[in-house]
Amino acid sequence: MMPIRVLLTLIGSVMIVDCAILIAVGKINFGSVAPFLLGMIFVAHGIFWRNIIRFIYQHRWLSYFWYGLWMIFSIWLLSFGMFILALQQQMKQGASSVPEVTAIIVLGSGTVAGKPTPTLAKRLDTAAPIIHSQKSALVITSGGIGFGQAHSEASIMATYLYDTYDIPMKRILQEGRSTSTVENLIYSQELLAAKGISIKSPIAIVTSDFHTIRAATIARHQGYGQPIMLASPTPLSIRYNAWFREYFAFVSGWIFGEY
Repeated sequence: MMPIRVLLTLIGSVMIVDCAILIAVGKINFGSVAPFLLGMIFVAHGIFWRNIIRFIYQHRWLSYFWYGLWMIFSIWLLSFGMFILALQQQMKQGASSVPEVTAIIVLGSGTVAGKPTPTLAKRLDTAAPIIHSQKSALVITSGGIGFGQAHSEASIMATYLYDTYDIPMKRILQEGRSTSTVENLIYSQELLAAKGISIKSPIAIVTSDFHTIRAATIARHQGYGQPIMLASPTPLSIRYNAWFREYFAFVSGWIFGEY
């Protein structure tokens, strides 16, 4: 069992260090706390394997419970792997050449001190070349006013596109009410309709790579006929935690009827 103990200890240690760094810089969320706790469980099993096994086998019911938990974890790990594979496939599609679209919607992802977060900046950086190349496409920045913020995400995003890429403000419509992906796409429909654009037409939706599957599923559920997902890269420092968190967000969205 030594190889398993070493593997559990190494994997758990990496998870603990990675998540501890994120938590230390204020990124306290499910995607950082849950892997941190799971890493501690792995390390504890790696170090105290014999003691744990001895204790478990002293209580027959506890051994059944312990094996049951590992079985559930194995099933979850398989489903998570399938989700990552689907995500990778979606990312490849988003990286391909972009067809002609009638509108480009950029989804918000948080701001700090009136500036886009690194994740949001990547989305805007991904959208900018498409906006420049498709002059007739309507541009929508979508995101409401966050807690403690004076301006909406949509406004901050539009300013970033203007300051960084010289995209005229008059070309950008700002959807500044939404607080979720569902609302991003619902409220953007109103702006599209006001400009006579059908949601059945080809519409590019720009978001982070980890978010493309859920955003596309929500869009189709709302009636978007041809959503074209454009995936922006997630900063490496938060990438794998974001994927982990998105898996549970996808599952919860299904449970609560978002799609």
